[in-house]
Amino acid sequence: MKLIIKKFSSLECFKILSINPNSHLIDVRTEPEWNYVGIPDLSSIKKQALCISWKIYPEMRVNNNFEKQIIKFNIQKNNNLYFICRSGNRSYDAAKFLISKGFANCFNVSDGFEGKLNQHHKRTSMDGWKFHNLPWKQQ
Repeated sequence: MKLIIKKFSSLECFKILSINPNSHLIDVRTEPEWNYVGIPDLSSIKKQALCISWKIYPEMRVNNNFEKQIIKFNIQKNNNLYFICRSGNRSYDAAKFLISKGFANCFNVSDGFEGKLNQHHKRTSMDGWKFHNLPWKQQ
């Protein structure tokens, strides 16, 4: 059976986070990305993005403590979890992993924080959290 992860754009995700109290944004990028590129700022909707790396920098190996770190934030297995990374790939893998662990509602923010590469190999010019001027901050 092939697992299907429902995807949402960053705009759709922010709207859902704004109206659904049982929804959480989990930023699965690495610490250097959070520090140098920025993180989603959910303070305007009285929430906080949870920064939990799916892959550990610099080796970029899967974080063996990922599920434990999610549970530490008192996340319930039936909460709506929206995973975001740079461009939608790591977040997809993290959502798929947690679904396999019994988390019922895991979704991928398909355009990510920085979006896809354009023809000049630059991000944040076509889509993504930053492109859509959604709130973000430097850590």
